[in-house]
Amino acid sequence: MFTSKKGVAALSVASNTLLTLAKLVVGLTIGSVSVVAEAIHSGVDLLAAVIALFAVSRSARPPDDEYPFGRGKIENVSGTVEALLIFLAAGLIVSEAVNKLLHPPELPQVDLGLVVMALSVVVNLFVSRRLFAVARRTESVALEADAYHLTTDVLTSLGVFVGLILVRLTGFAYLDPIAALLVAGLIVRTAWEITRRSFLDLLDRGLPAEERRLVARVIQQHGDRLVGFHEVRTRKAGGERHVDLHLVVAARATVEEAHALCDHLERDLHRALGRCTLNIHTEPCRQDCADCPVKCSLPGRGDEPAA
Repeated sequence: MFTSKKGVAALSVASNTLLTLAKLVVGLTIGSVSVVAEAIHSGVDLLAAVIALFAVSRSARPPDDEYPFGRGKIENVSGTVEALLIFLAAGLIVSEAVNKLLHPPELPQVDLGLVVMALSVVVNLFVSRRLFAVARRTESVALEADAYHLTTDVLTSLGVFVGLILVRLTGFAYLDPIAALLVAGLIVRTAWEITRRSFLDLLDRGLPAEERRLVARVIQQHGDRLVGFHEVRTRKAGGERHVDLHLVVAARATVEEAHALCDHLERDLHRALGRCTLNIHTEPCRQDCADCPVKCSLPGRGDEPAA
């Protein structure tokens, strides 16, 4: 059940619901701003998990007349929205922590806080590992963003756990809001990374240089059947890659031969890149050599594709 995109997304929703309620009740009961801050953090994680569940469900739909290129960018939108929610959570935590620093807090009773923080670490560590595993296998931006949320939650829960222990040992109540501010700092860092990764693909950024070189190598492996290639453009939407290119074939190649070559290239690129949509424009070589097929080396063969 926890190996599919929908399965792990649903697991994340369930675990975040449990932890949000537990942290909120405990935080208000013992009067700990750092535990309440963690409840806010988990609440945002819960909302992000719901968004991720919606995104992976919608993005899995096949292309149709309304969305001929599929719905992969829903995951990028989801990741961007989740990052904005994390920024919001950080702002709420900072506001509450500063208020506690300006108005000296009472010493919280930390025992229940230690229990709920330990539970949070264990649960989120397990769920985030599952999310990362499925996200990497399916190249899901939404699940990856959710996994980063929970990884941050593990770190912040550990920080609050240590802070509560220090409060108990030293009796210094200011350590509680200070721990909350540290939580906010880690959250902002994670939010920025998620924003950068999700938003750039919305701008149709080209595939990474390593993948562009892989596209070139796959095409070059068919050098005995084509003259060259150029005008290579790449982009990514969710886990789906899109590659457009111009393919130069022998001047006397038949339509059937050119079509067979394109089909072969498409299969090879699918094996190399995973989920990939290929758009190939074929054009004849301008030099009609009697000895062809394809013994020359014209400009374009081996060109590294542009983004």
